[in-house]
Amino acid sequence: QVQLVESGGGLVQPGGSLTLSCAASGSDFSIKATGWYRQAPGKQRELVARITSVGITNYADSVKGRFTISRDNAKNTVYLQMNSLKPEDTAVYYCNADSQYLPSGRYLNYWGQGTQVTVSS
Repeated sequence: QVQLVESGGGLVQPGGSLTLSCAASGSDFSIKATGWYRQAPGKQRELVARITSVGITNYADSVKGRFTISRDNAKNTVYLQMNSLKPEDTAVYYCNADSQYLPSGRYLNYWGQGTQVTVSS
């Protein structure tokens, strides 16, 4: 079992910045990739950014150049630095992890509980 705990959400003015954190905990697991997703009211959940265990990243077109995903393997934590925030970035942001349970080799997927990001003046 992997637990993902997000933090760092809040209210920010347009043009501002926020950094989200996703801390993973558990035993006998290896996280292969971590993604940040978001879901705005009335909309489908969408991928924002993703980073693999070897540091390969990909971003949604809507956030390229504004958001940066990074990871600290020693802390089992993934960060999402969000700059130049826009009202349309308002959503609940979720952390997602593709992990491998080492004793069996089985791949499992986990979600965090989400953190609200509101961009408004």
